[in-house]
Amino acid sequence: MKHYYGPRFRLLHWCNDQILNDALAQMDLTASQGRIMGYLVHQPQPPCAKDIEAHFRLSHPSVSGTLSRMEKKGFIEFRPDEHDRRCKRIHILPKGVACHERIEQVISGIEQRVVADFSPDEQAEFSRLLDRALQNMGADPCKPFHKEEHSE
Repeated sequence: MKHYYGPRFRLLHWCNDQILNDALAQMDLTASQGRIMGYLVHQPQPPCAKDIEAHFRLSHPSVSGTLSRMEKKGFIEFRPDEHDRRCKRIHILPKGVACHERIEQVISGIEQRVVADFSPDEQAEFSRLLDRALQNMGADPCKPFHKEEHSE
């Protein structure tokens, strides 16, 4: 019997986003904005939009629109880079910092729910298999994604 993984991948992703969107709606954030907020919080120095594009493998228009909405909502602000006038660094405002802890709690809860009835060994195996599947698809989380490498 043939196994169809794609629909299950999409369903798991959809469930994750629904739970995250429902929880973050109270803070006026979407799941994608919440992920970007988490990235921003964990950076040693304020990044620029190109850093977010590379990390999340998103297009410039997608990142630009998302960051613009986050700025309008008062979560972030752009400040010019002292050394490169072409680059605007993304700084988290107090409203953004305040919501970060809640985002972490929601994500932790989702991940615990996904593996709720897995033994510790099964959790380790699940993680290992996910990493292996990503490697099989050429998605090295330590290496930026370049569309031209996969466009044939």
